[in-house]
Amino acid sequence: MSASLVTLVGNPRPGSRTLQVAVEAAAAIAGRIEHRELNGHDGNADVVDLSELGPHLFAAARSPVLDAALDLVAGASVLVVASPTYKGTYTGLLKAFLDRLPPNALGGTVALPLLVMGDPRHALAVEVHLRPLLVELGAAVPTPGLALVEADLPRLSDVLAGWADQVAPQVSAALGGAGRAAAREAGEAGSAGEAAPAIGATT
Repeated sequence: MSASLVTLVGNPRPGSRTLQVAVEAAAAIAGRIEHRELNGHDGNADVVDLSELGPHLFAAARSPVLDAALDLVAGASVLVVASPTYKGTYTGLLKAFLDRLPPNALGGTVALPLLVMGDPRHALAVEVHLRPLLVELGAAVPTPGLALVEADLPRLSDVLAGWADQVAPQVSAALGGAGRAAAREAGEAGSAGEAAPAIGATT
């Protein structure tokens, strides 16, 4: 199964700056990860923009559109999770979406938390609030999260380049580790399957 890169954006406003930053952050990461790890990924991540899913998220009836978005996020190999900072933390919209995922839904996913904020005093929120949420869902979060102050938006490319240079090697290492773990589990399952008939033959 090919590795996938997905961007999840928790801003309730369509066409937000958070969306712009998240998409560019995903492209920066993709451009620094070897093609063999993302199986020739072209750098364009799938995007789940929660500004489009609000009515589905809070509707009483089950929504196929929402289910598809949840499946896309849960199946990601690399997941960029972005939100503006509201009252010192991520948005309730993002939390409501992630609450729909079952326990350990992000097991095997490398998650990269990103918060856009107006006040640098909120910079710790990405590590104190968003990172633990992703870890609780089973994600590997091997890199420092990105806390982007709005004043730095004019030099976004430079900020993202510095961040991506720092975290991409760790993402690559985490992807490699996940692949080796999956191979070990498959091998152990195969060995167990081969041993079972022999045990039955002796009884």
